[in-house]
Amino acid sequence: MSRQRYAQVVRLKPEARAAYIRCHQQVWPEVLQTIQDCNIRNYSIFLHGDLLFAYFEYIGSDYAADMAKMAADPKTQEWWTVTDPMQERLPDAPDGSWWTPIDEVFHTD
Repeated sequence: MSRQRYAQVVRLKPEARAAYIRCHQQVWPEVLQTIQDCNIRNYSIFLHGDLLFAYFEYIGSDYAADMAKMAADPKTQEWWTVTDPMQERLPDAPDGSWWTPIDEVFHTD
């Protein structure tokens, strides 16, 4: 099984810090299931200052289709209505993207 690594950043609004952390201490089971169903593994979100850094591994064969499936999931959409207002896109985020992708410059197993 091939794994593709992804890393992304988005800004966390300072006033939302506590609420964002609380939300992620009890992620809804349906959202976690959708993440699994969309071939995402080893998913982590880290916080440094006001930057959220996300890392995950994709094990599927059609990333675009799996991300569309995730975006179409009603419970995930509901989750995003809670979490997205706590965040701000970075100025260099690609058009149509909420999180800014980060290029990998080094990896070792």
